[in-house]
Amino acid sequence: EVQLTESGGGLVQAGGSLRLSCAASGFTFDDYAIGWFRQAPGKEREGVSCISTSDGSIYYVDSVKGRFTISNAKNTLYLQMNNLKPEDTAVYYCAAAQWCGWTPKGLLGKGVYVWGQGTHVTISS
Repeated sequence: EVQLTESGGGLVQAGGSLRLSCAASGFTFDDYAIGWFRQAPGKEREGVSCISTSDGSIYYVDSVKGRFTISNAKNTLYLQMNNLKPEDTAVYYCAAAQWCGWTPKGLLGKGVYVWGQGTHVTISS
């Protein structure tokens, strides 16, 4: 069965850190763009960070640059999140897609192959 399983979410105070993990099963990341997306209450889902398949380029949405780091090892995708802010509160999803990158609508993935189930991140002020 093809699936992505996220873990690592939780409740932390502002300024704290979390590390999200996304383990793939039933397929490998080699042929896909992989990334993290989030959806805050009452807002649309937005791209947070992704790794392009074509050249390995890494993209971050401006609001997380310098605080979040995406990485991939042994078919597990990670998101190290430091200096967390209340506005980072959201459900975080990982996804494997045909493509990811910047569009006029922001950081997006296209041709999503599979989504994870999501992990909740709550940052208290």
